[in-house]
Amino acid sequence: MSVIVWSAVVSLAAWLWLLLAQGFFWRTDVRLPPPAHDGPPPLPNSGDWPAVCVVVPARDEAGVLPRSLPTLLAQDYPGRAEVFLINDGSTDGTGDLARELARGGGLPLTVASPGEPPAGWTGKLWAVRHGIGLARARAPEYLLLTDADIAHAPDSLRRLVASAHAGGFDLVSQMARLRVESVWERLVVPAFVYFFAQLYPFRRIGRRGSRTAAAAGGCVLLRAGTAERARVPDAIRQAVIDDVALARAVKGGGGHIWLGLAEGVDSVRPYPRLHDLWRMVSRSAYAQLRHNPLLLLGTVAGLVLVYLVPPVALVAGLAAGSAAGALAGGLAWLMMTGTYVPMLRYYRQPLWLAPLLPLTAFLYLLMTVDSAVQHYRGRGAAWKGRTYARPDAVPDEG
Repeated sequence: MSVIVWSAVVSLAAWLWLLLAQGFFWRTDVRLPPPAHDGPPPLPNSGDWPAVCVVVPARDEAGVLPRSLPTLLAQDYPGRAEVFLINDGSTDGTGDLARELARGGGLPLTVASPGEPPAGWTGKLWAVRHGIGLARARAPEYLLLTDADIAHAPDSLRRLVASAHAGGFDLVSQMARLRVESVWERLVVPAFVYFFAQLYPFRRIGRRGSRTAAAAGGCVLLRAGTAERARVPDAIRQAVIDDVALARAVKGGGGHIWLGLAEGVDSVRPYPRLHDLWRMVSRSAYAQLRHNPLLLLGTVAGLVLVYLVPPVALVAGLAAGSAAGALAGGLAWLMMTGTYVPMLRYYRQPLWLAPLLPLTAFLYLLMTVDSAVQHYRGRGAAWKGRTYARPDAVPDEG
């Protein structure tokens, strides 16, 4: 029992540190930033609003486009704005469907095709590059990079631009609210955002001088001038985890960035089966670890210690009559559960899911190991018919 006791004590210490010293990652109140006291004034008049070009990379998205693209075309934006949908080799009629949806009116839509990506480029970033190239002819001040499965509230673009302007941000990103309807989505999706925030605490991302940088690729508002100075997307052309790579490129060049949870920015893509969620996570998990076996071992050990030891220690301690093991394990599990509650509330899910976080963490552990196995089998990161066997990894968090 001494091993269980000491493991539980170390796990409890880890949770105390996570609770108090990891940027309050568990809080969900980081939303679009209010105007800075010393920043530029708001934009009250329609003539003052900067021009924006929206770039939407799309590959075989006919299933979700009717629920997402009309929300972009219907944006209530006081300034000049237009949408560029980049049809990345779709075989399901995505381009024709987009043109049909645009007949309903709204913002101008251009549908273009970039051709197959050359060696060294991921398909999405090649499409984004083509879209940014088309947008430059319109001389926009901002670019909105958003995925084809993201639906926006009518005031989404207005709020993004106002927040970027008032806060002096070069990049403003919102973590879109993912769909949570099936049993597996309820179990896995809120934890996905919870783990992301634990790795990249939102409060640190928006702090000047902090080295923490991340974005959510579904919704990124980026100053066009900043993109050009940071050589985006050329500088990150091989990145599978392109949103984090983008944020690091911008912040590394001296840009001020912000990331928070979204209101009115929602993913409409369904992940009804565990297989769908498994593929979403495993396709890039080992890239996040830089394809390093030592980092993989450390990650597995960390997940076991932080998430699996507490319930095991509680049960084993009670069974063996070890008050110390049961107490340390129970307190660690209680802290884990408590920090997960705000995310479940944000996703409007029942709170009885919170104690099940160790089970979800175990699933993520298996997904990460599977990601490494697929990499060494030569399959790498596979997505919609393309496989990136050895994608560039995102640099260390530092």
